[in-house]
Amino acid sequence: MTIQLADGDDWLTVCDRDLLTPGRGVAALLPDGRQVALFVDRAGRAYAIDNRDPFTGAYVLSRGLTGSAGGRPFVASPLLKQRFDLATGACLDDDDVSVPVFPVREGSP
Repeated sequence: MTIQLADGDDWLTVCDRDLLTPGRGVAALLPDGRQVALFVDRAGRAYAIDNRDPFTGAYVLSRGLTGSAGGRPFVASPLLKQRFDLATGACLDDDDVSVPVFPVREGSP
């Protein structure tokens, strides 16, 4: 199985599902130069958010710590520790900040 991201009307294959470990992120470079942070939670659900930390501008969210708050899976930035909801991109620590999310599906190679 592969992890695919929505790219307009098409789906872009990003990586093999087996490369993702629950609780750990992986960064991927998209053809247009954007970076995404890919995650799989312990239940096996895949998520993709922008890899850029909006507070520092550094591309580091894929290296953050994962967890959950109120049943919402999040990644905490490794720099300033703000938490971002993996499903919505909303910052759980600042209502005015969010990161883009990407629709994800698992597909055949």
